[in-house]
Amino acid sequence: MTLSFNRIEEWEQRRSEANHCYKQGRFQEYLDHAIENLLLARTLPDRGREGRALNDVGLAYLSCWQIQPALDCFEQALELAKELNNQRAEAITLSNIGSAYSRLGQFSQALAYFNEALPMFRALQDTEGEISTLNDVALIYTKLGEPKRALLLQSQILEMRRLLGDFSGEATTLNGIGFAYSTLGQFEQALEFFQAALPIQQAVKNLAGEAITLNNIASVYSDLGKPRQALLLYHQVLLTRRVLNDRAGEATTLHNMGYMYSLLSEQRQALKFYKQAISIHQELGDRLGEITTLLNMGSLYRSRRQKKLARSCYSTAQKLVEQIEHPPLLEKVQQCMNSL
Repeated sequence: MTLSFNRIEEWEQRRSEANHCYKQGRFQEYLDHAIENLLLARTLPDRGREGRALNDVGLAYLSCWQIQPALDCFEQALELAKELNNQRAEAITLSNIGSAYSRLGQFSQALAYFNEALPMFRALQDTEGEISTLNDVALIYTKLGEPKRALLLQSQILEMRRLLGDFSGEATTLNGIGFAYSTLGQFEQALEFFQAALPIQQAVKNLAGEAITLNNIASVYSDLGKPRQALLLYHQVLLTRRVLNDRAGEATTLHNMGYMYSLLSEQRQALKFYKQAISIHQELGDRLGEITTLLNMGSLYRSRRQKKLARSCYSTAQKLVEQIEHPPLLEKVQQCMNSL
């Protein structure tokens, strides 16, 4: 009995250490810890803890942009949750599967999973699970060109987080609100929310969250016609993302830096950063990121009157956009093709 209890205690302690890595944005470390914990859960044996560990490993893969391995883990966790008739575990796993499909740009499938999870969280009075899922739904609304709908939801989420005293989660929601305002073209308001999120992330030492917020602030500087200020921030963000081995974040930042150099008419530098970004997007299977970068590369080639290269970028983007659900992006691709 003592041995079994000690191993359970060890599992809980190791899971706590893994979660600490996750909260600080050290995703590769989180993945390593989560895999070790899964193996330990299987030796206990404890089917409930195995299910939780599978979800942890899935989340770690998702954070490292390894979507298919994440989905494989979530599917196993879902099967276990149903087998054990554990509704809370089932709701968490459905929400996680929704997040994976959202990363793939398959928004209808993502929303279907989120909408299945939400009533379960509400029935269980699991406010944290409900908030996390609503936050993902709001981000999808913004990406689908419905920022006003997203804002209504984010305001509701912010109130819920403050009632819970969820300091770290509040920063996530402030970022989401800023993102929606930015999409609406209300850049000063967006900046206000991003700047409110930043000290919270610094206080909880969330390096990944801080990098996201600085990236968002830089994007607003760009929209306000201040590309040099934006570039200074992007250089800082790029260093942080490389330290964290955040490949998806690194690709986003490289793309953004390319766009800044393009605005500054430093076209060779712009192309250099775009090509680095595309390489990482392809490595991760991030179609959304690849399409956005290809469109900007195409526009740059078009401005240099290199129509053949521009058409090649737009054509590749068109093939990719047909594989995902993103009407605003599909429309943008068509406009770029027609501009030639």
